[in-house]
Amino acid sequence: MSLTDELRLLPWAGPEGKPCYLSSDGAGFMSRLADNMEAAQLGLAGELIEEAQQVLADRAWTPGELHLLTVQLTEALANAHRIAVSRGARLPMPVFEDSDALDDDVM
Repeated sequence: MSLTDELRLLPWAGPEGKPCYLSSDGAGFMSRLADNMEAAQLGLAGELIEEAQQVLADRAWTPGELHLLTVQLTEALANAHRIAVSRGARLPMPVFEDSDALDDDVM
């Protein structure tokens, strides 16, 4: 079992911006806290997308508004990326019994 199979990348950074990891079976308090934070971050990202679409559709923005929107979108994208990496690392590796069949499906 590799390190990424055993540890969960948490949706927040530690001191000095370093990644935080959790060693758990996924049923404890910290796992639930991380799940809730991920849900909140993704929810805020969805709201921010709607806000960005409205700001851009109105075509009446100031440079300051665009700068703030860019900062917020960058933060939301970084959070979504961290969540995707964390969840991707926890997915089981697919088991293919016949690699030739896989090659045939791709072509």
